[in-house]
Amino acid sequence: MFYYVLKYVLLGPLLRVAFRPRIEGLDHVPGSGAAIVAGNHLSFADHFLMPAVLRRRITFLAKAEYFTGPGLKGRLTAFFFRSAGQIPVDRSGKEAGQAAIREGLGVLARDELLGIYPEGTRSHDGRLYKGKVGVAVMALRAGVPVVPCAMIGTFEAQPPGRKIPKLHPVVIRFGEPLDFSRYAGMEGEKAVLRAVTDEILYAILSLSGQEYVDRYAADVKAEEAAKADRGRRFPRLPHR
Repeated sequence: MFYYVLKYVLLGPLLRVAFRPRIEGLDHVPGSGAAIVAGNHLSFADHFLMPAVLRRRITFLAKAEYFTGPGLKGRLTAFFFRSAGQIPVDRSGKEAGQAAIREGLGVLARDELLGIYPEGTRSHDGRLYKGKVGVAVMALRAGVPVVPCAMIGTFEAQPPGRKIPKLHPVVIRFGEPLDFSRYAGMEGEKAVLRAVTDEILYAILSLSGQEYVDRYAADVKAEEAAKADRGRRFPRLPHR
């Protein structure tokens, strides 16, 4: 119930007024039945803008850290995310990927919409990064279509580190559903999973117009963080 209060009374109208998002291709999202909506992930605001414009409820897999914060603020944040249709997923450890897949398949088994960010994390620089194959596993196992989605302008509205979004034009663009029934029963084939994932990312790329990087965003983030840490520990001495 609180999901719909957020969407139609509290948060949804506020987001529409603040961002005035232009929605394109909304009819590509199935009106009923299970489907995956796979999008790029540029901003914290993505979690709320896409659900605000969809006609149906959508459930996202979200990192568990949103649900485990300390104190009153942590409890309120967890309540908010659960009410907004988010499912916590622990991204650490060997079983993290399998846990996310189980949760996602449970949503699809109820003939609902599942929201996924195939990159696995927010883009830290506005580029589109290589997708993880979990989205392909779920699409093939559940036998459901994948609707590509591009969030455009949310990086400028709320880049990493900015707590309060600034007003900036936003476009939310949905593409035609992708049908992978030709790969039915082949979810155990690594080459098939990579091909399906790449096709999904290419569809998102075609909608968003982003620069593509054929590497995982998490790896690039880790490398840049390590370089920054080395720079702090071993600063360059000024030239004499």
